[in-house]
Amino acid sequence: MPDFTGDLALLRSKLDEARRYLHIDDLIARRPKLEKAASAPGLWDDPDQARKVTRELSELVEDLELFAGLEAALDDADTLHELANEEEDESQTPEIAQMLESLSAKVDDLELRSLLGGEHDDSDAVCELHSGAGGTDAQDWAEMLLGMYQGWAERRGFEFKVDSVSEGQGAGISSVDFTISGRNAYGLLQSERGVHRLVRISPFDSDARRHTAFAQFKVVPFFDEVSDEVEIEDKDLRIDTFRSSGAGGQHVNVTDSAVRITHLPTGVVVSCQNERSQHQNKDRAMQILAARLADLKRAEREAEIAGLAGDYQKAEWGSQIRSYVLHPYQQVKDDRTGVTIGNVEAVLAGDLDEMIEAYLRWRRMS
Repeated sequence: MPDFTGDLALLRSKLDEARRYLHIDDLIARRPKLEKAASAPGLWDDPDQARKVTRELSELVEDLELFAGLEAALDDADTLHELANEEEDESQTPEIAQMLESLSAKVDDLELRSLLGGEHDDSDAVCELHSGAGGTDAQDWAEMLLGMYQGWAERRGFEFKVDSVSEGQGAGISSVDFTISGRNAYGLLQSERGVHRLVRISPFDSDARRHTAFAQFKVVPFFDEVSDEVEIEDKDLRIDTFRSSGAGGQHVNVTDSAVRITHLPTGVVVSCQNERSQHQNKDRAMQILAARLADLKRAEREAEIAGLAGDYQKAEWGSQIRSYVLHPYQQVKDDRTGVTIGNVEAVLAGDLDEMIEAYLRWRRMS
């Protein structure tokens, strides 16, 4: 029967490496302390601290259970392989091969954690999309990208929330602010930061000609606590209220409680229109403003944390990070990593993991 000894040894080596970069021994030691803090009677007297403790405990338990499950599965495969060899039972070969294939995929997925060691990689993501060159097609393209990121978030079990949207003239959206909440959302979405280019037969051209459209994606990490990073004084703010409106009401609730906040010293403008009350919209807008101001401040500091929001690029020809071609052929190509995918429909539905992983590996090597 086939000898799987080398495959088993490779998986064992990868798991040993994962034990180090996941800091499994440290997590085991910390778990009792977090469990004690999470069960303390007065935990929720401080909601911010309570959320911090419960989130850390949840992620710690997730890591420990995932790692333990992989170790147990590898032990099972190893045992089955030994028994099959001793009994010269080739009928076990397909089952062992399937176990190793499944384990290999899970361990490879685990390795992504080693690529997400940045200071803010585990944060939620505050995102922006802006239509660029291309007129109505660009506005439609921005809305298509919004759907792509919503699909990606749903695939991963992340929370997706539109905070504010400006509808386009005639179709699509001019700009949209949204938040994706989930473990490593910011770290993963750094791969998407930049200009995205669409080539297709325009549905808005009566002569059915091919058009090119552009949209820009920006992302910064979200912070529950930003007081140490940035101070916001009331005198530096202009707060306006307005009636919200989404593209046909599709993206946001239409109310009279939308809030726009302008930070006068920097010119940063944020808005929120999807909460139930003006007070909630203001609180949410302040959180987003704090995240963006913190990003600006970090970009002015040390080189290792500069540019979290990326260099500004005009959303036009020559500045794209990725091209999505629907005509005359079907292809998505990332201009940084060279990854090419023929199933454009799947990508636009949110199947981005291959390109995200390729970017993270490319970034580590560059």
